[in-house]
Amino acid sequence: MAKPEPSVEGPAEGRGIGEVLQLLQAEFADVTISKIRFLEAEGLVTPARTASGYRKFSAADVERLRYVLTAQRDQYLPLKVIKEHLGAIDRGLRPAAGGPPVAPSSLPEPPGLPVADDFGAAGIDLKLTREELRAAAGISTELLGELEGHGLVVARGNHYDGDAIVIARLAADFAPYGIEPRHLRPFRTAADREAGLIEQVTGPRRTEQTEELAALAVRLHAALVRSRLPR
Repeated sequence: MAKPEPSVEGPAEGRGIGEVLQLLQAEFADVTISKIRFLEAEGLVTPARTASGYRKFSAADVERLRYVLTAQRDQYLPLKVIKEHLGAIDRGLRPAAGGPPVAPSSLPEPPGLPVADDFGAAGIDLKLTREELRAAAGISTELLGELEGHGLVVARGNHYDGDAIVIARLAADFAPYGIEPRHLRPFRTAADREAGLIEQVTGPRRTEQTEELAALAVRLHAALVRSRLPR
């Protein structure tokens, strides 16, 4: 077996490959330094390097290696599939036993009267494919197509974020009342106008003021709808 590389001192600096090997061998008796290096070469883990070239494995790197080794041992998955799963996890999906990662079953939703923190820049940090979005929202391909056609669900680049799941689920909740995506266009129009007004005040860059104004806008919208309902 190859000689372990020296450990990097200090927990903030990460672990050397020898330390990582000792950690993993408690659960995976046949793992070797050569195996860890191979997984790195295949792009499944990318530890940092010291100035002298030694690997520094973070806690996340170790968990990533553990995920790979478990998938190989328990599910006999090829590295190509495991790499796809890791890519999905990097996009915010969660591991699922015996299958590919899936979107979280529950997502944070703003309360009836939101505050600025509910519009934090982090948001619902997911990057979903179209099929992942459809499955996570539990809607049909036809409904998703209608939502996209009416501009209610919009991809950001090549993916959809967590807000798209919330919008799709809410649209599905409207359906039993006979309210179709085409009926929801006024909500999109109002949101566009409100976002545009906020941008006029705060500028194109997102700030704490942006989040405060967004919360005020939704609170005002809720109050206006409530004020127009039958007493």
